Amino acid sequence: MTHAARFQHRRYTIRRKFFRLFGDAFHLYTDTGELALYSNMKRFRIREDIRLYADESQEQELLRISTRSIFDFAGAYDVHDSQNNEHVGTLRRAGFKSSFLRDHWTFLDSEGQEIGTLEEDSMLKALVRRYIEVLAFFFPQHYHASVGDKPVAEYRQRFNPFILKLDVDFSADHDGRLDKRLGIAAGVLLSAIEGRQE
Repeated sequence: MTHAARFQHRRYTIRRKFFRLFGDAFHLYTDTGELALYSNMKRFRIREDIRLYADESQEQELLRISTRSIFDFAGAYDVHDSQNNEHVGTLRRAGFKSSFLRDHWTFLDSEGQEIGTLEEDSMLKALVRRYIEVLAFFFPQHYHASVGDKPVAEYRQRFNPFILKLDVDFSADHDGRLDKRLGIAAGVLLSAIEGRQE
């Protein structure tokens, strides 16, 4: 699969196993079942640095997601295309709001201009997920992304107690408003911080 082809599908599934002692392994599959990206993220990092590779050999790095500062509570995550040495854009998390209410992110382009948002489905469900642990299992996460007030993507977590699966659907983005590399990075970040929002 060519580098460009990995980011041309309408739907993806991000799969992460729970209960890994030393880190989180992410597999990202296309809608045809092919492995598009792989990441083996180490735990206990103060500064997030997520590398996404072509496969489990980790020989070919394709994308890099990294925070700008360990003191950045709001969480600005820069997304770089490692093959083209290109800054794709940035995902900025609303710190206080995302930690205590419902998750809210902003998409920024490569120039740092705000272009869209990513938000958790409902305040009530978000509060249940954060503060009523015994019920959180029954309310899988669900996000909507928009660019220029138009829907571009949907992120929906599947109901599974042992393996996190997040379906990413770009079908609504008919005009290609959102760079899929930035959209996929958002899905990986949502999967990475799931369960660490307390």
